[in-house]
Amino acid sequence: MFFYVQGVITKADESGTFDIPAFVKSLTTTAPGKATSFRPLSENTVADYVQSVSHLAKRLGGSKQDWAVKEVGDGNLNFVYIVTGASGSFVLKQALPYVRCVGDSWPLSLERAYFEVTALQEHGKHCPEHVPEVYHFDHPMALFAMRYLAPPHIILRKGLIAGTKYPLLAEHMSDYMARTLFNTSLLATSTTEHKAAVAKFCGNVELCRLTEQVVFTEPYMIASNNHWTTPQLDEDAKSIREDDYLKLEIASLKSKFCEKSQALIHGDLHTGSVMVTQESTQVIDPEFAFYGPMGFDIGAFLGNLALAYFSQDGHTSDNSNRDEYKEWILKVLQDTWNLFKEKFLLLWTDKSQSMGDAYPAGVYTSLETHKLAQKIYLRDLFEDALGFAGAKMISRRIVGIAHVEDFESIENPELRSQCERRALNFAKDLLKTRSKLASIEEVIQLIRKV
Repeated sequence: MFFYVQGVITKADESGTFDIPAFVKSLTTTAPGKATSFRPLSENTVADYVQSVSHLAKRLGGSKQDWAVKEVGDGNLNFVYIVTGASGSFVLKQALPYVRCVGDSWPLSLERAYFEVTALQEHGKHCPEHVPEVYHFDHPMALFAMRYLAPPHIILRKGLIAGTKYPLLAEHMSDYMARTLFNTSLLATSTTEHKAAVAKFCGNVELCRLTEQVVFTEPYMIASNNHWTTPQLDEDAKSIREDDYLKLEIASLKSKFCEKSQALIHGDLHTGSVMVTQESTQVIDPEFAFYGPMGFDIGAFLGNLALAYFSQDGHTSDNSNRDEYKEWILKVLQDTWNLFKEKFLLLWTDKSQSMGDAYPAGVYTSLETHKLAQKIYLRDLFEDALGFAGAKMISRRIVGIAHVEDFESIENPELRSQCERRALNFAKDLLKTRSKLASIEEVIQLIRKV
């Protein structure tokens, strides 16, 4: 997912200016001893590249004259191609050394492709059922090939807007989050392994700072990137900027986002990063991945389900009523957390899985003490998740920079603003009262009251 951030590019130490031409040129120069250098591909050159990679060509079958290449990227950050042959297919994704929709006036590190691939492989190791397989990675070219999620796979957000039910969604997403978060945390790994992994992903600082800016900073001040349904939400946006208590809550969450290296998180786990069918759930696009607070992933997903719930009244018509569907969304939200908690604790209880250094078995020999430690840990995680859910709902999705199709597709601004205001009020309540909410069922009650 891309967020447009207006401003200047400075060095990491904020000294001097950034030599854009030299930067771009450096990325297109062949390094000593390397067979390839970076060059952006196009629909006309993808087949030539694939032909040069024997195992990819073999996967497609036939010759390059038989292959079909279609560019399907969203036009923001990367090139994304679907490549199809006689006997197979895959998706080829390539990063650019700048923001695609802006141009080379805004450089962006090609290393984000490395972090995305590494996250896909690490998460895929722990949860292969819900993470597409990576077939190929070319580091100098900043591109990789992965499994093509063919129709009827659809972006979950679009399915929720259409009012489609996915009976396995809560089961699958709770499984994905429990397994990826637990197994990359100190509950399952040694401090040596964990610190090495944290250090590796610290290199993804550009996208982390982007999140810090658009989620935790700009929505609470006057910033050119912010926008909302105006004039309907003008006072609502102003009230956020003037709410000091809310700002204190956000400051605490930003601190956790920056400092809490609990597990390898997806970093942008919204309903646009999940592809679904009635039987399949696949998590994609982890280019924002880093070692951060577990609650950020959980909160992002739960918060986006809440956004989908509040948007439903804007998608009704004379021939349709979404009340029953709204109840289904709330059930998914409730089940996702409860199932996550259950699966997470099962992993922690399994001695073959819980071999990490955080809670060594030799110390927590008492069953009562062990269960109490788990209870405290899950309580903190629940509170974090609720806080991050509220933050994501307010900032990126209603008064911040990157809005969601759930609301944006509601053409009537009066109706859209009514849906957005309810979501905004819930998010603020969630941020301010999360420490008092004892269960996900109480969160559901809070949603119903708005």
